[in-house]
Amino acid sequence: MPRNFAVRLKCPRGDGDSWVTLPNREESLEQILQQTWDFKCRNHGPQRAIPDEAIETAPLGDSPSATAPARPPAPATPVSTKKVLRSSERLSLRVPVVIYGFTKKSGAFHEEAETVIVNSSGALVTLKTKLDIGDTAFLIHKSSRAEQEVRVSYLDSYSDHEMRVGLAFKQPVPDFWKRTRKKPRVPKSLRVVVKGTDSKGHRFVQSAYTVDLSQDGARLDGVGFLTAPGQTIEVRRRWRKATFRVVWIGQVGTAESNHVGVLGLSEKDIWRVPLPEGESNRPPAKSKPPKK
Repeated sequence: MPRNFAVRLKCPRGDGDSWVTLPNREESLEQILQQTWDFKCRNHGPQRAIPDEAIETAPLGDSPSATAPARPPAPATPVSTKKVLRSSERLSLRVPVVIYGFTKKSGAFHEEAETVIVNSSGALVTLKTKLDIGDTAFLIHKSSRAEQEVRVSYLDSYSDHEMRVGLAFKQPVPDFWKRTRKKPRVPKSLRVVVKGTDSKGHRFVQSAYTVDLSQDGARLDGVGFLTAPGQTIEVRRRWRKATFRVVWIGQVGTAESNHVGVLGLSEKDIWRVPLPEGESNRPPAKSKPPKK
């Protein structure tokens, strides 16, 4: 059922803000808060911004105009208005992420990006991949390797080849954007054998090497061009083997070209290498020499 909203928009060129009414909208409050809206600043003219605040208003007898007064609109007769609180505070934060999945328009896709705005319910990112509202994908925090399934909740044209995309988690994750790595990686080169299916559906067996390891997974060198994000592969180290899911592929032309990041699908340890369990990347403190 369509609803009416009033949003407070801050001019990006100054400190002034304006209220704009949005009548007969199909979006949810969260989608309203993630989109950019046109408004006219009293000092700087036409502008476009993401709301700092949104209020759901009761329906009025007459359709409100597209431009709003300097104060939130009030109905002619006393009616109650309900202010819906944001799930968490939004932060302007650039976090390297990987978005991957499968869509009817683009097929299998994998794109590295940076967040524009984050909160515990998701993020706003800029993508070249063409997505639709309601599409599902997976988002990986490149620093922590934490992963969440996300749904496209908002789209806005950003340039000729890019879109601003709002990605919503299934449920709020308060600590997702922490900068610390939950499972520290350890540089280690081990020879492995990888089995899987390439992009043409052909089975392959390929020798590769680990670049680094963690308790969650590993980074492999030598199989990037044979796999795609979301695929399941078998990795064998000597006589031990386990299944992993490919979660990202290194971009061609970079130092990570032909690398893949994999996430273990079981708790089976095929590495037999001591790995730290802490949340910090800091090296352990040096032990003091014994007193003579």
